[in-house]
Amino acid sequence: MAKIKVERPQTNLDKLTTAAECAENKRCPVATAIDVIGGKWTIIILYQLRGKTLRFGELKREIPKITQKMLTQQLRELEANKLITRKVYAEVPPRVEYTPTLLAEKLNPALNLLCEWGGEYEKVHAQ
Repeated sequence: MAKIKVERPQTNLDKLTTAAECAENKRCPVATAIDVIGGKWTIIILYQLRGKTLRFGELKREIPKITQKMLTQQLRELEANKLITRKVYAEVPPRVEYTPTLLAEKLNPALNLLCEWGGEYEKVHAQ
């Protein structure tokens, strides 16, 4: 039986940290990323905000299964982690808008890939 060689493209990440280095240093970029964006709703919120600014109510409509309390909590965490900016307008009633930061925008290719993969997964499991 012939061995199949799987080639993967080289990336800058290949040079950053090996698994052994992660274990030894107790510091790992993958662990950091998961700590920051690994929450149930975090990725979904960032996905909805890709390239646009949304108000709280718009986000709530886009993610109907999230509670108001959880959306508020997640938005505060995203703001604290510098992944979104929150702009409050001095109006009655107050208008609040959420915009992804440049750091969050760097996640867009990964979010798009996750969306594509999720669609493929659903197709395979729908059969």
